[in-house]
Amino acid sequence: MTRLKDIAKACKSKNAGPFHVTLDIMFDDARLFERVRATGVIRPDLIATLYGVPVESVQFTEYAPALAWKATIPRRIASGAVGDTDVYGAQQHAPLLDIDVPI
Repeated sequence: MTRLKDIAKACKSKNAGPFHVTLDIMFDDARLFERVRATGVIRPDLIATLYGVPVESVQFTEYAPALAWKATIPRRIASGAVGDTDVYGAQQHAPLLDIDVPI
């Protein structure tokens, strides 16, 4: 198995408004993107499991022309609210890094 952090160009997160976070997985090699895509590993139910949210709340988009996937999930705590530890949502990508990709 190969970890996503070893093959993706970027895995990142950011606010999508005060109540959601967007996660991006991007590649810079079309053949590698297609190999990962063919495994079917990156999908809404995986994101839901990694982030502990209902799969129905995952807005998931595969965008092949950009060699990317995007998922938007609800934040547990609104951005900037008491108890929020990541006001910009920029540190939420870590669970993506260790996704095992069977290639």
